[in-house]
Amino acid sequence: MRILVTGGAGFIGGHLAEQFVRDGHDVVVLDTLEPFYEVGIKERNVEIARSAASDGDGVYEFVEGSITDSDLVRELVSNTEYVYHQAAQAGVRASVENPDKTTRFNVEGTFTLLEAARESGVKRFVNASSSSVYGKPEYLPYDEEHPTRPVSPYGASKVAAEHYARVYNEVYGLPTVSLRYFTVYGPRMRPNMAFTNFVSRCLHGESPVIFGDGNQTRDFTYVDDIVDANRRLLETDAADGEVLNVGSTGRITIDRLARVIRDEIDPSIEIVYDEAREGDAEHTHSDVSKANELLGYEPSISIEDGAKRFVEWYRENEDWYDPLVRRS
Repeated sequence: MRILVTGGAGFIGGHLAEQFVRDGHDVVVLDTLEPFYEVGIKERNVEIARSAASDGDGVYEFVEGSITDSDLVRELVSNTEYVYHQAAQAGVRASVENPDKTTRFNVEGTFTLLEAARESGVKRFVNASSSSVYGKPEYLPYDEEHPTRPVSPYGASKVAAEHYARVYNEVYGLPTVSLRYFTVYGPRMRPNMAFTNFVSRCLHGESPVIFGDGNQTRDFTYVDDIVDANRRLLETDAADGEVLNVGSTGRITIDRLARVIRDEIDPSIEIVYDEAREGDAEHTHSDVSKANELLGYEPSISIEDGAKRFVEWYRENEDWYDPLVRRS
């Protein structure tokens, strides 16, 4: 199969591109390599996927460019069967500071891709969405019928992209699916997240910093489970026009997460607290029964097991990945 992965030099997109070429597919990655975080991490994602292609039957091509470039997008989409749209201006706090940029990439960029996909008649358009669409919970766990009242421009942009994908399915017959990811973590993740900050500080003997009282809860999902859900969409025609939660079904307080990571590295380190950050959701918790019914999706990695795996990977890759090491 021929697959276009937008944002394929990023965290989730990089893992998808790597897995798809290992599975023997021909993959084109479109990414701007924007320095929202360390570009070297994105370049390593490209090299890992390229190496995976050389080891197997798949073909890998990297194209540096933007999803807002309609001519480039049209050219790439016309030569593909499946579009995995992972590209976005990430970051809740970044969207609060610069909502214009978030809207331009996350809404207008998605529209540009959908138009190209409609013109080319792709077999499936998979849109990466986020649990940020839910906002403040009226009940937990979130199912897909829960009201979407995001508390940040980032969340609002993801709601808009979902609606565009749904409309293109209903009006134009384009096979679309939106996957709502719940706080994804794992190797090569964005380094300015709570998970990575906790690990980095503990490995350097520093206290992990919690913003707020630590009672916020998150449904952390290991990246391998996210990849599994996406792969299943290559194997079935089910779920066209649908929105599906992809999470772990469990949740943990940020305070407990910090302690799990701290205890894995050095139980003697103290935990410190700072003021809460604007735009962060208070709680996330996924109901994945719909994804289970339609795709057979079953998350397999607990937060405790995933944290251990990530700490092990971090230790092995600290020299190029850890921000404190890179600055030294």
